[in-house]
Formats: sequence, structure tokens, C-alpha cells
Amino acid sequence: MPEISRFFGIVIKMFFDDHNPPHFHAEYGSDLALIDIRNLSVFSGRLSPRVMGLVIEWATLHQQELFADWDRARAQQELQRIAPLE
Repeated sequence: MPEISRFFGIVIKMFFDDHNPPHFHAEYGSDLALIDIRNLSVFSGRLSPRVMGLVIEWATLHQQELFADWDRARAQQELQRIAPLE
């Protein structure tokens, strides 16, 4: 599963040819959440409220890039890195 971004100890990943809905994986320590790109909501797992806030802030800024990487992943193409939250 390629890492597409990393910031403040949070790792953002996306699987190739993954199941719908379009989503990404956010990991922080032993916590993991799957986040729907369309509405930026968690549909599996959990993150602390502080970490979730950072992930949603980042995803809001990069939603179109996330959709583009999702399309690349579904087509088995190389994913593009996305700038971290600063």
C-alpha cells in the first residue's frame, strides 16, 4: 500500500485496486481509519479527535488530488505524493 503523504506522525496510504467507496487510509500509532474521499467521513476504524481534525483539514485541502490518486490506484498506475499539512 503506497504512502502518499506523511505529517505530524500521521501516515496517509492508498491501496491499488481497492474497494469502493473512494477512500484513503490514515494511520497514527496503532490507530487506523478509512476515510471516504467524497464526504471526508470515517467509515471504518477510528482516530483520536485531534488527529482526525488534522486529517480532515489536510484532506479538505487536497480532495481533488485524492480523487486523482484514487483513479490512478484503480488503474494500477503510480500514485502521486500529496503535500503534507504544515
